[in-house]
Amino acid sequence: MYRKNAWKNYDEAELKKVMSFAKEYENFLSDAKTEREANDYAIAEIEKAGYQNLDELIASGKAPKAGDKLYRSNMGKGIVMFQLGTDPLEKGMNILGAHIDSPRLDLKQNPLYEDTDMALLETHYYGGIKKYQWTARPLALHGVICRKDGTKVTVRLGENEDDPVFGVSDLLIHLAADQLKKDGAHVVEGEDLNVLIGSMPLKDTEKDAVKANILRILKEQYNIEEEDFLSAEIEVVPAGKARDLGFDRSLIMAYGHDDRVCAFPSYKAMLELPAEIKRTACCLLVDKEEIGSVGATGMESRFFENTMAELLHLMGSDSDLAVRRAIAASTMLSSDVSAGFDPNYPSVMEKNNCCYLGQGLVINKYTGRAGKAGSNDANAEYMAKIRRVFDEQKVCFQTAELGKVDQGGGGTIAFIMGNYNMNVIDAGIAVQNMHAPYEVISKADLYEALKGYVAFLEHMN
Repeated sequence: MYRKNAWKNYDEAELKKVMSFAKEYENFLSDAKTEREANDYAIAEIEKAGYQNLDELIASGKAPKAGDKLYRSNMGKGIVMFQLGTDPLEKGMNILGAHIDSPRLDLKQNPLYEDTDMALLETHYYGGIKKYQWTARPLALHGVICRKDGTKVTVRLGENEDDPVFGVSDLLIHLAADQLKKDGAHVVEGEDLNVLIGSMPLKDTEKDAVKANILRILKEQYNIEEEDFLSAEIEVVPAGKARDLGFDRSLIMAYGHDDRVCAFPSYKAMLELPAEIKRTACCLLVDKEEIGSVGATGMESRFFENTMAELLHLMGSDSDLAVRRAIAASTMLSSDVSAGFDPNYPSVMEKNNCCYLGQGLVINKYTGRAGKAGSNDANAEYMAKIRRVFDEQKVCFQTAELGKVDQGGGGTIAFIMGNYNMNVIDAGIAVQNMHAPYEVISKADLYEALKGYVAFLEHMN
């Protein structure tokens, strides 16, 4: 089934909008490489747009009303946003849900050691990665270190021009005969992803002098001790900014498209809505999707459900049934990325049922693996409503599966929200190099995602 390339739809005025929105996104992606940073970046922007902290409203006991714009942060690693509509909340919401965590390397709790006059940090990789892709490239350190007294140090090193960078070594090709015989999963082992951070010894120190010098620097610059690593969350990510790709600048190469490329237009769509809407609009940005959506900040937690209970309580309803009705009556786009067709690797795709860069927002009726296992598999009636809204609002979209049957697969948060008995479908952006340190997307697809998300929030009923 032929789907028109989105670039062919744009006149000069709209083309400028495509490029302008892409520039905004590149700035976001360069600044927000972790879930904490994405959380803080979004909050700073939505507060300027008039969003109020729901926790402050809860503390005051003040009842919200139609038109109010509210948000709540989950431990600084995720956000839920609401713009209240004129319909009762029990009639449901239109929800956009994306995740703001990405594959990376995390420092272990006791990471710092010295070996042969080199200081290194041990890591544990987070999410699904090809481990060999993380060697021999400049890396940055992002995160927080929490001291026992409750004070917190923010770490962001490797991004500015005068910052040092860090790196995981690779084996030189001259001595790699045995390594090259290994399969891709074992070319580099997980325990070998140790980050080099220094080699200068501290004078007049005999034992672990390089490590001692690193600890001296950490004490002088951050006032932290080695034991403070026990309560730290430091993420190792590729250093550098998001960049235009191609002579025509139609693509973006960057770290973290999965899934901040869906999270950004999701929260931005909330800011595009008119002052009065009929059905409440909601945006959920969550953590931990890359490791199964588990934990207090993942979609499996009760944060969203608890927040709905708090909101309904403020509106005069303490009924558990009201919470259940509001969630079950909702509709959702699980805004997550899809595997874009790559002409270098055509064998893993079935061309009639895959997505292409530049052909708009991607609708996945189901994801999963091995016979749709773990998939939400949206119903046909809901798919028809999505088609109607997008066609009426002139959103360029395409449909896809995640590769050939039995080739592999993947999942999103869609099935979790489907457990509430709401209608959910995946709707995101095509990505090449997914889960690599540098991924690629089309600026046209990013723009169509914004259009599609606004159309969904405003016109789905």
